[in-house]
Amino acid sequence: MGLTRLNKIIADAGIASRRAADQLILDGRVSVDGETIIELGGKYDPEIHDIKVDGESLKINKSKTYLAFHKPTGVISTMSDPEGRANLGDYFADRKDRLYHVGRLDKDSEGVILLTNDGELAHRATHPSYGLEKKYLVEIEGEFNKALSDQLLQGVKLEDGLARALKVVHIRAVTKNHHWVEITIHEGRYHIIRRLIESLGTKVLRLIRLEFGPIALGDMKVGRHRVLNSQEMTNLFNLLSIKQ
Repeated sequence: MGLTRLNKIIADAGIASRRAADQLILDGRVSVDGETIIELGGKYDPEIHDIKVDGESLKINKSKTYLAFHKPTGVISTMSDPEGRANLGDYFADRKDRLYHVGRLDKDSEGVILLTNDGELAHRATHPSYGLEKKYLVEIEGEFNKALSDQLLQGVKLEDGLARALKVVHIRAVTKNHHWVEITIHEGRYHIIRRLIESLGTKVLRLIRLEFGPIALGDMKVGRHRVLNSQEMTNLFNLLSIKQ
């Protein structure tokens, strides 16, 4: 396998994302050949060196898993929860591979979310520099018109900086104060769609993520998952500049 950065080895083993792996190292929870490693940037060969996290030797994943899941509302985007709340891990408890989610959907939102044991892909898919586009279907309470649509496209100043939509499509008006709108955005800041909509003086009634990059929700039922098809994989790897 050759020399590889330690955080990538940990991520490829399905333990955590590369950023989270860095924290594991800094916290003194990682050892190589019995020596605790607390500095970042070291390179090792996992086929030669005995790498442990919390005293447990890593099992290097030779095969990778890529799943699209239709997250229901009321489910938090974690693989476990100490408070016993419904979480993503509840739907994959019978799987032997150690999955983690790519990005998040808040508890009150539903839609497509990617799960994988590929740490490199997870790192890139959530990194701002790659800016994967996400498309949402939003049910809105309040008046919505072209002026508000233009405002979303031009940008709205939020408490953590300017945010803007890449594309806004008005799907239909149920009434003057009840609309369905499609919004495409590339960033993944906390509750970004809800905050954008509410900054206009309107309210989000329902939020569904239709697309995460090239991965579409399609007609997948709530609570179900599927393996990404070859075209989705090719498109995703190309967008993230990963060699297949």
